[in-house]
Amino acid sequence: MKIDHVHFYVENAKVWRDWFVRHLGFQVVADSVIPPTFLEKGNDISWKAKRDETFHTCTQVVKSGPIYFLVSSPLLPTSPVAEFLRYHPPGVADVAFCVENVEKVISCAQQHGAKVLQPIQQHQYGQEYIKWGKITAWGSLTHTLIERRKEEDEEDCPPCPSFPTPVTITERTSTPSWFSLSSVPVVPPSFFTAIDHIVLNVDAGQLENAVAWYENILNFQGQQTFNIQTSRSALHSQVMVSRYGDVKLPINEPASANSQIQEFLNVNRGAGIQHIALRTRNIVHAIAQFRASGLSLLPVSKNYYSQVRQRKGLPITIDELDAIAQQEILVDWEQETFFGSNKNITPLLLQIFTQPIFGQPTFFFEFIERRYQAQGFGEGNFRALFAAIENEQIKRGSLG
Repeated sequence: MKIDHVHFYVENAKVWRDWFVRHLGFQVVADSVIPPTFLEKGNDISWKAKRDETFHTCTQVVKSGPIYFLVSSPLLPTSPVAEFLRYHPPGVADVAFCVENVEKVISCAQQHGAKVLQPIQQHQYGQEYIKWGKITAWGSLTHTLIERRKEEDEEDCPPCPSFPTPVTITERTSTPSWFSLSSVPVVPPSFFTAIDHIVLNVDAGQLENAVAWYENILNFQGQQTFNIQTSRSALHSQVMVSRYGDVKLPINEPASANSQIQEFLNVNRGAGIQHIALRTRNIVHAIAQFRASGLSLLPVSKNYYSQVRQRKGLPITIDELDAIAQQEILVDWEQETFFGSNKNITPLLLQIFTQPIFGQPTFFFEFIERRYQAQGFGEGNFRALFAAIENEQIKRGSLG
């Protein structure tokens, strides 16, 4: 299993398309999303008539390396995006997974009570076969499940999709459900190498049920458990990973009435995706570029790096730590590591977080660099993030 793409519902897709380009160095993808009905053969309904049915929604596609984001906004009140935004602030509406057997996954989902929103469809485009369907998840979150196979290769699901070459900004209106593949584009190097993990917040008392749902339906397994608490608030978290570790899905629930997770749930009006972590090979360089672009990032406490320097076994030089501190990046490592696999090296996590990007205390991005085979998550960085968000809650007056 891999993350195929993530779909955002926003008020103005073109504005947010430009935001991804300007602040994170994404590229615009042209003519890459076409509803399947456009290309069905033997249908008497004209292309134009079918095209007009999709003009209630504007969708833009942006990419960075293997990462693809769809960004949709309503053009008419009949748009499903308009319906979503009547109940929720802008955010992630769908996380699409590439799976090996879409029929098996959807059948399993139905057996465990998930609603099928879009039955399985199958299409052939050139040498590629695409099967896809969509199921409900938590709150208004959905999962599109996509099976991709090539004519000459009927084995495992192929890697993340390739698209036409990114171009200068263009406009396209459609309601996407899947991607058509084409030749791999030749593009400039990107800041990001993968989606490292996606974090889901669920209501108090629902963590165990959410964990069981992802275990039973998508064959995820538990990796780490965190119980983070300060004098003001608390949360519980369970890190879930897919069968081969390609997808990481931490799930949080509030453990106090004024928890930052509860604040998210209140503003979001239910469960949803709190943040997406984008992996980079050089986080110091990337963050310097993002700051220069005007991206707003979460500050850390003034005494954080003095505490880091007092810890034993720092696996980087003081000069490098100074460069990291200048960009306010969190640092975590474990000599007797629980998030690495090689006893001869010290796995290292470097992480930093944006402010909520939509103006409300809901969705934000994380940027992460993993060194020396670091696999999981460190409690030190988790606690530092929790404290930093608490400070923002205090500023908003939402933490009593």
